Amino acid sequence: MDGETLTWIFVVGGIILMLLELALPGGVAFFLGISGLGIGVLRLFGLLGDPVWAITAWLLTSIGLTIAIRPFIKKYFKSETFTKIADEDFEAMDQLAMVVTDLNEEDNSGRIRFNGATWNARSMKGRIQAGREVTIRYRENTTWVVEATDSYEPMNQSTKQKEKN
Repeated sequence: MDGETLTWIFVVGGIILMLLELALPGGVAFFLGISGLGIGVLRLFGLLGDPVWAITAWLLTSIGLTIAIRPFIKKYFKSETFTKIADEDFEAMDQLAMVVTDLNEEDNSGRIRFNGATWNARSMKGRIQAGREVTIRYRENTTWVVEATDSYEPMNQSTKQKEKN
């Protein structure tokens, strides 16, 4: 590889890295690009002729810019940050959901619709029919444990017959 090709690789590569910073913000690509562009300009003026020294200078200036200047840039150009509780179980507690298939307290065969998706669920107490609204209490593995939003649950005829016998 001749010297002129290496020079243009530094110049064009530096510009590409600086433009890449627009797509992948974080400061590192920008500093690598500035370093590459600077080394390319030095090579254009003949100040850095040896390719080994040019690559070494690029590495050292890239590291120097990233370590020394990046903290100051981040201090004055703050990014938009926010904190959010990442505990899905905590966020789901006391939220309302709709029963899709009947729930009971014995197994996890029932399903509820919560946040646009259906989930395995079981009731804390008794049977809850499809179409009813429930309140999420907690989760066991992948199964939500819920209870009816209203404490009154009317008994259907088949349940009444079983209780009489």
